[in-house]
Amino acid sequence: MTTLFISDLHLDQSRPEIIAIFRRFIADEAVNADALYILGDLFETWIGDDADDATGKQFIDAMRPLRDAGKPCFYMHGNRDFLLGERFAREAGMTLLPDPSIINLYGTPTLLMHGDTLCTDDHAYQAFRTQVRSPQWQRQFLSQGIEKRQAFAAQARNESQRHTRDSSNAAIMDVNQQAVEAAMKSAKVHRLIHGHTHRPASHTFDLNNAPATRIVLGDWYEQESVMRIP
Repeated sequence: MTTLFISDLHLDQSRPEIIAIFRRFIADEAVNADALYILGDLFETWIGDDADDATGKQFIDAMRPLRDAGKPCFYMHGNRDFLLGERFAREAGMTLLPDPSIINLYGTPTLLMHGDTLCTDDHAYQAFRTQVRSPQWQRQFLSQGIEKRQAFAAQARNESQRHTRDSSNAAIMDVNQQAVEAAMKSAKVHRLIHGHTHRPASHTFDLNNAPATRIVLGDWYEQESVMRIP
């Protein structure tokens, strides 16, 4: 059997073709897997489970075959949808995973991360992340009306897009190798799977005098990107 890993779908009403591709992926492949792991940025934005989100409803509907088949789906927050809560996860049939998490993947301990915490050279982003991941900030944000939250999300999205388009930021938006090795040493693993950077690849390197592997998942901006193990 196979375990599937995906990330960075960035589902949004402006890209219905990706929602359609995801529906086919669930119905045709995920239902036959051992498990599905979604490592963050499932949605382009998420302002709270209480928002009447059309994309969220479509996602819940698309996940029905997986729920009916009784196959587990695990979800880890990304930098776009860190406010996705237990209520929505339960409705969709997902189990929330902390970032990072270690799983036993067919006998191999494997570290799972969204990947944004590994981009330690992007100091501005890391400061923003620290702010918005604060429970106090999240309580205050979620207490606001839907329109205010939507305005904040739109502004944050525009700033992120400007940051990404600036070619001078390309290097700092990738992971820092020292941060990668520190995370893997702390977890006592030699395999890491993450998303976030939209730079799909498999990197091998030496870690504590043993071979190590870092698998980077791709995004779904144009087509599905799936890691199948084994």
